Amino acid sequence: MTDRRGRGTARCGARAGRGFTLIETLVAVSILAISSVVLLQLFSGALKSSRLSDEYTRGVFHAREKMDEILLARELSAGLISGDFGDGFRWKAESLPLKSDEAKDAGLPLRSFAITVVVAWDGSDQERNVTLRAMKLVRPPRGQL
Repeated sequence: MTDRRGRGTARCGARAGRGFTLIETLVAVSILAISSVVLLQLFSGALKSSRLSDEYTRGVFHAREKMDEILLARELSAGLISGDFGDGFRWKAESLPLKSDEAKDAGLPLRSFAITVVVAWDGSDQERNVTLRAMKLVRPPRGQL
């Protein structure tokens, strides 16, 4: 059907002028809600990962600090020491003498120690820790090897 001016009737274009139906609006709002939930979960996961990475970085820095302190000390004896950094991170350091038959056979005046430093902290859901290990060669006191 055409009107006097040669255009199509308004029956075909009547739907375009009415707007959205209730079903279309509900579907659009549902898609928006689901998308928002997914995006918020992604942001939440990213924030948790960032916080966890920051905690591990601080733990490694503390462990490295304590390991450097032990390695730079002039005297070293076997044993276990522990302490607290004051910011929620705790540390334990253990030094154990190693058997060095090769050093004795070669006549080297050195003793070797295995050093282990563990830094621990309470995470949001469980205790977390970082462990560093090193070996240090020291001169024994006079008369000992």
